[in-house]
Amino acid sequence: MELAEKQARLEQIADSIKNRNIDIGIAKTCTNPVPGVGNPDAKIVFIGEAPGAQEDKMGEPFVGASGKFLDEMLQSIGLKRADVFITNIVKFRPPDNRDPKPEEIKACLPSLLEQLEVIQPKLVVFLGRHAMGVFFPELKISEAHGKPQKRTVKTNGQARLEAVFLPLYHPAAALYNGSMRQTLLDDFAQIPKILELIK
Repeated sequence: MELAEKQARLEQIADSIKNRNIDIGIAKTCTNPVPGVGNPDAKIVFIGEAPGAQEDKMGEPFVGASGKFLDEMLQSIGLKRADVFITNIVKFRPPDNRDPKPEEIKACLPSLLEQLEVIQPKLVVFLGRHAMGVFFPELKISEAHGKPQKRTVKTNGQARLEAVFLPLYHPAAALYNGSMRQTLLDDFAQIPKILELIK
């Protein structure tokens, strides 16, 4: 798919999310839907769990304190936001930042899969255990972080995307726990090497 076509398809998906076409309560109660931002041709897609208060205000993912740390980590491997695509499993902020409910995840998942299908990234990075758990419910983040997993994502028996997935701790974890910061930076440092190995 050409870049212009990818861009157009992603804008269609984003418009549908912004128009709150997903039939769940939080789509109506949030201030701004947060479809995701970034490069339609990105080799890496970062997936968080759901927008927080800052994201809800701005309509963009990872713009609060954890977003600043994400920018710092991107910089540490020579990347910036414009090089990657950043989104969440759930596209609307759950009230009081509660965890998304299973039905909210289920309702938002088709939009995320469409985004991944259009972008066709080589590497999908999960930011936090909740995002990882949607695709890899059997894994524990304490054991899986920093370890790439290859998998084909299927829906209704149809292959939608074949990619390498990398679970990481959520950047917010580093804000509360100093030792976690180094773990995240170390795991992040592997990203260029993992990309090199994916052909």
